Amino acid sequence: MTVKEVLRVHARTRAVHARTQGAHARTQGARAECGNAKADAGAGDVGTRVEGEGGTTSSAAPAATVAAGRAAQELGIRRAEFELAVHLGLIAVVGAPGGGRPRVHEEEIARLREQPGFPDGLAERVRTVGTAEGAALLDIAPARFTRLARAGCVSPVTFYLNRYRAVVWLYLADELAAFASREPELLAGRTPLGMRTMLESGADWRPRNWRSQRIDRLLNRTKDPWARTAVQASALDPVQLAEVVDDPYERAYLVRVRPEPVFGRPGSMAAREAMGELMLADDPDEILWRRVNLTLELDAAREDRQAPRPGDDGGIRTAPPVRAGARTGTAAP
Repeated sequence: MTVKEVLRVHARTRAVHARTQGAHARTQGARAECGNAKADAGAGDVGTRVEGEGGTTSSAAPAATVAAGRAAQELGIRRAEFELAVHLGLIAVVGAPGGGRPRVHEEEIARLREQPGFPDGLAERVRTVGTAEGAALLDIAPARFTRLARAGCVSPVTFYLNRYRAVVWLYLADELAAFASREPELLAGRTPLGMRTMLESGADWRPRNWRSQRIDRLLNRTKDPWARTAVQASALDPVQLAEVVDDPYERAYLVRVRPEPVFGRPGSMAAREAMGELMLADDPDEILWRRVNLTLELDAAREDRQAPRPGDDGGIRTAPPVRAGARTGTAAP
């Protein structure tokens, strides 16, 4: 089925469709037996005004701000936990003048310190666990935990590369506890037939769910139509992208306006390569879904304004993304 055919089928639901990205991908096969895998977990978890990943981050940094490292100390969390909290939308940041490192308003720090349960409450909300610790938290074997994760019942929030350059997925402890409460029947007994069939076929929803979370969070924080289009485009390889966006000037503009993580991309080459691979949709169904979403966002962007041509002043109408120093080893969420 071509993109045009899909668009014709879904023409009447386009307005709703454009606001529900990722829902279709989480309703197939044995996913019904997993309940809600909570692939959107963490998005909008609290009512902060947040730009966890560039794009719409304010470029005005008033005097009453502190550096990210100082903010992490005052909030009683490690730097990695602080960056994850920003990614999840728990802490609002602003950009320093000239596109410097992100900073935090003192008022934001005061707001967080006044929340019930501080500082343990904030630290617990960003606590991540790997397979072994996650299995222990759910009181199941690590092998069963891996099967649940591959089936998409629990979704990773970030990852890192071990010394063998293998991807190690990390999960929010809060989300695992919520899953155990919501789907206790999946923690004991025989694995449902549909899930066993899916796993035996080699299915692994962990990268797909991680992509979906990342894209949804970026879309929730991005107002500019061309930046939103760039977010959708990031899930397609160059060949797929060129088939949907045939104008080379538009493709170049999407690269320019694509929101990046507030704290920059991974510093090591291995981590950059791993993240680049994981960001691309690799299942035919997911690729088609992303192409459809990209087409819808592209139509909206073209209606808003034309992509700049050589010599035009076509800068994005939002502040430039905030970047920070390079990191090594661990990939951005």
